[in-house]
Amino acid sequence: MYPSIDKLLNVIPSKYILVHLASRRSKQMLETRYYQMKQNEYVNKKAIGRALEEIEKGLVTYEKTGDNK
Repeated sequence: MYPSIDKLLNVIPSKYILVHLASRRSKQMLETRYYQMKQNEYVNKKAIGRALEEIEKGLVTYEKTGDNK
């Protein structure tokens, strides 16, 4: 799988947050057809893989709130 889970967990501290972010970004890509990178820069063809690539590159982030630990 690209990018690897180990690399992604260096960017996002929790696999649960990672899954949530990737899921939301993937759905957003499918609904809006908006991509943050050029189409030919993605390794993956599917939206979920592309969302993970964006997370790895720091293009998708999250804001830590009081209930995130």
